[in-house]
Amino acid sequence: MLVASDYPFLDVMWTMLVFFGWVIWISLVIMILIDNFRRPDESGWVKVGWILFVIFVPLVGVLTYIVVRPPGVGPATT
Repeated sequence: MLVASDYPFLDVMWTMLVFFGWVIWISLVIMILIDNFRRPDESGWVKVGWILFVIFVPLVGVLTYIVVRPPGVGPATT
């Protein structure tokens, strides 16, 4: 029995797209949380607020954090 006949090529491509989309999404959320912890200009409660916003309203929270964050704040990432 061939595996290819049971799982067509386009299904494999779709599965890979979804999988790597999730990997990119989780990586982005982790990078935002790390950036949030490293920001010296915010107090602890503001950081907690951002963490809760990113975790409980993921898409809106991540996009809002990316747009609102000042570009020159925090350690340089090179």
